[in-house]
Amino acid sequence: MQELRPHDPQSNGLRLNTLIRLRWLAIVGQSVTVVFVAYGLEFPLPVSYCFALIACSAWLNLYLAFRYPAAHRLGPAAALSILIFDALQLVGLLFITGGLTNPFSPLMAVPVVISATSLPLRMTAAIGGLMVAAATALVFYHLPLPWVSGNELVMPFIYVAGMWVAVVASITFTAVYAYRVAQEARLLANALAATEFVLQREQHLSALDGLAAAAAHELGTPLATIALVAKEMERALGADPRFQEDVTLLRSQSERCREILKRLTSLSSESEEHLAQLPLTSLIEEVIAPHRDFGIAIKLEPGERVGPEPVARRNPGVIYGLGNLVENAVDFAQSTVTLSWSWNADTVAITVVDDGQGFPPDIIDRIGEPYMSTRRGSELGGGLGLGLFIAKTLLERSGATMKFHNSFLQGQGAIVSVVWPKQVFAGPVAAAVKMPA
Repeated sequence: MQELRPHDPQSNGLRLNTLIRLRWLAIVGQSVTVVFVAYGLEFPLPVSYCFALIACSAWLNLYLAFRYPAAHRLGPAAALSILIFDALQLVGLLFITGGLTNPFSPLMAVPVVISATSLPLRMTAAIGGLMVAAATALVFYHLPLPWVSGNELVMPFIYVAGMWVAVVASITFTAVYAYRVAQEARLLANALAATEFVLQREQHLSALDGLAAAAAHELGTPLATIALVAKEMERALGADPRFQEDVTLLRSQSERCREILKRLTSLSSESEEHLAQLPLTSLIEEVIAPHRDFGIAIKLEPGERVGPEPVARRNPGVIYGLGNLVENAVDFAQSTVTLSWSWNADTVAITVVDDGQGFPPDIIDRIGEPYMSTRRGSELGGGLGLGLFIAKTLLERSGATMKFHNSFLQGQGAIVSVVWPKQVFAGPVAAAVKMPA
């Protein structure tokens, strides 16, 4: 399968309607604050200038709402332009209402946070730098903070400097935090989508035998018609030397096709239920078969076996997941991969051990996360870690618990253990096996 890589985090674009709604919320909040300060507290405030800036945001919202459909998605450049407008509008309001002495100055981090969750890192850095520069300018250039009429509230410079540090710190911290959280969410969504794709493909391959039976059933009617027509033609033409050989050949080939389809149908009906049930040892053999011819010896070591061998219903996700674990072990092994299995009254366990260098200690606790390679170096298997994430997800969906650790024994490296509760592993097949004939 072609290696899947994380797509551009902004390939889907930021939805315009989201920005419009956020801006309406800001417009309402700014308007209420201006009215309350000017007419509730009766502080001297340049109301006309404030509402002029607020009206600019409202006009932009109306223009965008009427110009584009609600589901329109913005490209990175367009989204950045709109966020810069919002940032400058907020800076303008702060300029005429006290600069960084205004208690609402930490809101300067909001455009940067929105950018961090939806735009590329370089654009987030650009708008973040713009806001830091604006905050620095507001330290020295701003109109007085609205206060009781006839008095001017003068803040000491050390307080203003502290506000600058607080604003810059909030911009930096919230932007980095939002970017990391959004990036992990995007990568996880991509990895889960890849998991669903792999599972669908495996289920499709498993369903091919059913499709063959369905095709045999559907083709039976037209072939019967062809055979009937050929028989009638043979009877009508009699011993006509011009057509006898061709008509006989047509009838014989139609009969041959019907026999082939009959065998397909009988094969599916007789063996479908049998093939759907997979004993544990057969599962092991099916998993390791594709990986035997890569120059790495695969040793089978059965462990504790208490009671009858567990039989599970064929699960494409489990087969793919275990196959991926064996493939990784073969990729990183020096010469040998050991696969052991065991079962008792409560659990069914499968363990894969290779004689490679093992998992790096600094990332062993994060193994199974998407887009993180589990080994380093120039090994053939060093990838993005997506395959192991898919395997882990599919196996855990089947009810398994997985553990990754390194061996301290000579000649052993990485160890991966997969354990199912026995009732979960067998599922409904266990009851079917115990039923009397």
